[in-house]
Amino acid sequence: MNAKYSESAEHIDVRYVAHLARLHLDDAEVEQFQGQLDDILDYIKKLQELDVEGIEPTAHAIPIENVLREDVTRPSLEHEKAMKNAPAERNREFIVPKILE
Repeated sequence: MNAKYSESAEHIDVRYVAHLARLHLDDAEVEQFQGQLDDILDYIKKLQELDVEGIEPTAHAIPIENVLREDVTRPSLEHEKAMKNAPAERNREFIVPKILE
């Protein structure tokens, strides 16, 4: 099957892409998806016409701030107290039953 793909991405053949993805599409699906893909590529061409000189790239349209608390070291559970909850212990480590499914 030959590719109808150009470097400028003006047209991408849906049948070829479906073949690469091992998808079986009937003629109605090919026609539907080809139309949708062509519409997307036309919209991309319109976006490429925009003058974005001086506009800094962003990952989000609005600024995002971390709402989590500051990471501060605090006292934690003593090792001996934690080991009291262990079903079994070896070399100062928890020993728990294996779970295999």
